[in-house]
Amino acid sequence: MIRSEAPPMPVTSSTPLSRLFFHFGNGDAEGDGTLREVLGGKGAGLADMSRAGIPVPPGFTIATEACRYVASHGRELPPGFEDDMQDALARLEATIGKRLGDPANPLLLAVRSGSAMSMPGMMDTILN
Repeated sequence: MIRSEAPPMPVTSSTPLSRLFFHFGNGDAEGDGTLREVLGGKGAGLADMSRAGIPVPPGFTIATEACRYVASHGRELPPGFEDDMQDALARLEATIGKRLGDPANPLLLAVRSGSAMSMPGMMDTILN
C-alpha cells in the first residue's frame, strides 16, 4: 500500500535527515552529490548522473543512517523502516511498470553497498 504524501521536495545538504529512502532516475533525483554523507558515494553519484540526464535506471538509495542505526542497535531496523521500504519499492514498481517477484514481468534489482568514502572489497554486494 502506498501512503499518499506531498510530492517530494528537493533535498540538499541543509535538509535535516527525516527519511531513509531517496529516489533517483528518469532525469531527477531526491538528492545530489552534496549529500554524500547521507547517500553514500554510489547513491550521490547515481543522483548526480540522473540529474545530469545520463540514462540511469530508476531506483532508490537507503540512507547511510540506516546502516549506522542497525550497527548500533543490535541489527534492529530503524522504526518505520519496513513500511518505508515497501513504499519505496511500490513507487519504483509503479515507475518501471514491473513487480518484484512477478514471474511474467519481474523487477530485477541490484543491491549495492556503499559509504561516504570508498572502501573497495570491504562490503558485500548482492545482485538480483
